[in-house]
Amino acid sequence: MSGTQPTIPTRAGTVSTPEELTADRVTKSLLGYGVIAGPVYVVTSLAQALLRDGFDLGRHAWSQLALGGPGWVQVTNFVVSGLMTIAAAVGLHRALRTGPAATWSPRLLAVFGLSLIAAGAFPVDPAGGFPVGAPQATAISATAAVHMLAGAIGFPCLAAALLLLARRLSGEGFPRLALACRLVGPLFLVAFLAMASGALGAAGIPVFVVAVIAVFALLSVVFVHRYRQMPNTDG
Repeated sequence: MSGTQPTIPTRAGTVSTPEELTADRVTKSLLGYGVIAGPVYVVTSLAQALLRDGFDLGRHAWSQLALGGPGWVQVTNFVVSGLMTIAAAVGLHRALRTGPAATWSPRLLAVFGLSLIAAGAFPVDPAGGFPVGAPQATAISATAAVHMLAGAIGFPCLAAALLLLARRLSGEGFPRLALACRLVGPLFLVAFLAMASGALGAAGIPVFVVAVIAVFALLSVVFVHRYRQMPNTDG
């Protein structure tokens, strides 16, 4: 902070230059997208799952909601959630600055955001009787293959980002949140692999739904936490 620049007092008793104050406000705004990205994705998906004719939460994957006439809603949900995740990753990089997880955790989170956008752009095939009346796929289409590849890349990146953040959080003195990252990230990835491989049979999709809700809830908590670690910008 230059001694020739005017400083602005904050309620926390610290001072910032106008440039620093503006930068912190931008960072906090970007972190805010990380707080809401998960709830937006989950609530929008669950609402459609309850309202779409023929959709069964126990048998159909949320990705299938992108099919059919109202499928544009889920496509938009994927894309908007992905863009918010990328914005949050930028905010996380600005907030962490240096030290453990400052570089790779935001990058990995951004890749996960890109995978959500790709998943929206490349839908899966009709299966399990949904959408109602649609011809059922007998082979995996090219778009469905890209969709699955997006998950195969994005989900491990999300788990790895959480593990890196766990190291940072532990070093900063937040062991419970660090433990949550160490548990939920890998369990989310295991649930995805179990569903994709069919290892859990009919229980695969419900288990993965629970894992998705858990990992997005944890991301919201992590971004609320990081938001609160930022300097006061109400000055």
